[in-house]
Amino acid sequence: MNYFPFLIVFSSKYQSLDYHSASVFLLQAPAAFNATDVTILIIICLLLMILSAVVSGSEVAYFSLTTKDLDMLKIKENNNARLIPVLLERPRLLMSALVTTATVTDLAIIFILNELLEQIVSAEQHFALSVFLKIVIIAFILLLCCEILPKVYAMQNNLRMALFATPVVSWLLNMLEPVCNASLIASDWLSNKIFRRSHSPISSADIDEAIELSVKESASTEEKNMLRSIISFGNITARQIMRTRLDVSGIEYNISFKTLIAKVGELHYSRLPVYKGNLDNIAGMIHTKDLLPHLNKKENFDWHEIMHQPYYIHEHKLIEDLLREFQSQHIHFAIVVDEFGGTSGIVTLEDIMEEVIGDIKDEFDKEEFYYRKIDDNDYIFEGKTMLNDVCRILDISPLTFEDAIGESNSLGGLILEIAGAFPEVNQVITYKNFDFTVLEVNKMRIQKVKITIKPETGDL
Repeated sequence: MNYFPFLIVFSSKYQSLDYHSASVFLLQAPAAFNATDVTILIIICLLLMILSAVVSGSEVAYFSLTTKDLDMLKIKENNNARLIPVLLERPRLLMSALVTTATVTDLAIIFILNELLEQIVSAEQHFALSVFLKIVIIAFILLLCCEILPKVYAMQNNLRMALFATPVVSWLLNMLEPVCNASLIASDWLSNKIFRRSHSPISSADIDEAIELSVKESASTEEKNMLRSIISFGNITARQIMRTRLDVSGIEYNISFKTLIAKVGELHYSRLPVYKGNLDNIAGMIHTKDLLPHLNKKENFDWHEIMHQPYYIHEHKLIEDLLREFQSQHIHFAIVVDEFGGTSGIVTLEDIMEEVIGDIKDEFDKEEFYYRKIDDNDYIFEGKTMLNDVCRILDISPLTFEDAIGESNSLGGLILEIAGAFPEVNQVITYKNFDFTVLEVNKMRIQKVKITIKPETGDL
């Protein structure tokens, strides 16, 4: 598109422009435009401004999302919602793509607005004034339409803005990824040369060392482990501490009141889920204390009237947030569901408290096999034991196996991750200074595992 005819016509007509003829100038200058070219320029400018606003708003929206928001988005059926956590897995690349797009777009907007305003506010005899007016007008338009308004909206509606912008941002990221990767490599090289890093990210070993150095010598192992648990508490999800579906006991919806009483007495749990058919269809919760006033009722008593509504959470919910919800809503029991809506397991208030203070046992827990200590270095665990419990019993950091757990949360799952295949009975799997011996397997499920702790060896 050739814009020079605008300038030629403009300069020939308005060489003698002065302040007194400014109003006449503003009214007559548009007549010198080529209407088609001006229309196209305006349309392109508007489209670029929309793109700039989307990119500017998405920058605020994406990086203001909380961990709770991201966990919620992961279980949404909307593809855009599930894509947001994926984009944020590479925050530096995402930010680089957004900044690159915003920079190029804003430069293009400035160029086009300058061409359009050149026809209106340019005057050879008042060059300084025309430049000043163009700067003010362009800056006002860019700041208001491409920065302030979209960012204010994104701050108040970050989820909505992120969902709206995701298709555009995803496309931009795919298109600009090579350029952004190159710029990140260059920036890392420059930062390493100019600002040499004096420290590396804090590791689990650093945390353990800090605890050992900071606590008193008289502190017990249990106290040190409690401190480690408090530090890691904010990063633990419901999936890591839940009782898995295979180990959940429940009440069938259609049983009689007499059978219910017998079942509750057999299971010894204070709260039980009530299901129709299977645990994927939970109808409610039964609190055993609510049965006490009705123990003398007839067998045809409709016990469903005293059921409570179940409380559902997703697998990735942080137990720190769950504890607050338990406290605010006065509940002690939650059903954990997976991304497809099926029941994964249950989490209780007791499970959360045990993450900090250790095992809480009552008279009924004594009969349940949990683990057996052979000596200070050898233990036998059930394969279903959660890794957090294993670490607590072995008096080791909860982050000991963080490099190997993958998506697993149980001891059996950890062994599968390390071995890469289903192990045979008596097979020994080694990780760091731990030997895992598979003692018992039942129907493709690791039942019992012996853990041997070997002395740590270091370079002298």
